[in-house]
Amino acid sequence: MTTLRHIVSAEVIARTIEPLLAECATVLRADIIDALIGARESERSSSAQRVLDQILDNARIAREKDLPLCQDTGSVWVLIELDRDVELSGDIQGELDREVAKVWNAQGLRAGIVADALVDRTNTTDNTPVFLEITPLMADVYSKYKPAIPGARVSVMLKGAGSDNASQVIMLSPAQTPAAIEAALIELVKDKGSMACPPLVIGVGVGSTFDKVASLSKKALLRTLDSEHPDPEIAALEAQLLDAVNNTGIGPAGLGGDTTALRVFINTAPAHIAALPVAINLGCSALRCRTVHIDGVEQQCVTLPLDCEASYGP
Repeated sequence: MTTLRHIVSAEVIARTIEPLLAECATVLRADIIDALIGARESERSSSAQRVLDQILDNARIAREKDLPLCQDTGSVWVLIELDRDVELSGDIQGELDREVAKVWNAQGLRAGIVADALVDRTNTTDNTPVFLEITPLMADVYSKYKPAIPGARVSVMLKGAGSDNASQVIMLSPAQTPAAIEAALIELVKDKGSMACPPLVIGVGVGSTFDKVASLSKKALLRTLDSEHPDPEIAALEAQLLDAVNNTGIGPAGLGGDTTALRVFINTAPAHIAALPVAINLGCSALRCRTVHIDGVEQQCVTLPLDCEASYGP
């Protein structure tokens, strides 16, 4: 019996992400806008209210004038998740690098990538290379959209250095409890959270291995802010961690207030019996990412449910 194979080409993926790159840079996701408006309405601190007003005003101006949301236009991370029986064809790294260089030049975005972190910190001048990850597509328990045709789910994230510099990977003892994760998170937020441009969206990865757990935490940032973890125990821990972070009082822009974070999301995975890897990924208030699905037959793109239309508040 011959298995029907589906192919998604590198050229189609690169062409698909072109508008996503520009949109990520200039248009804040609607679910984040809504969360910021909600935070503004519930904030008790007048200084925090002013900061949230400024963040919302910045998002409005960026959208209306097609300007970057932040002067740090970020490194480009592309996650390609392939369905079973789907093959990727072509030079994906080369195609993505060419597309990013083209968009950065056309949009006048700031280039912020150096050729080598250690021996050659010369700016590559076009924000390449893209940081690329290709994995099998796992069951997405959060998405409201279930593609009928096998293909590739492609996610794009622009991640600034401020939030990345404030993130962390730690190796806990497997004997430690979730309280140890909470303690590590609060210590990190108190130490570096104000440098990551709060209010934050925080991804926590738990499990896998030292080299994979950071990816778990980054993938957690792709969730929509209204999503709920299907495991009640993990959902409860997410809420507990969010309360603990907001109780630090660091607040928007680190100037005090009730809203240090909008959400905390947890991604878990299997791990070695002797290990408890934990990664804490701080996403800034300008969390810039989009996700699409490209089917493996017509290679048509379907945007997953992140409606970009939103009111911008005060």
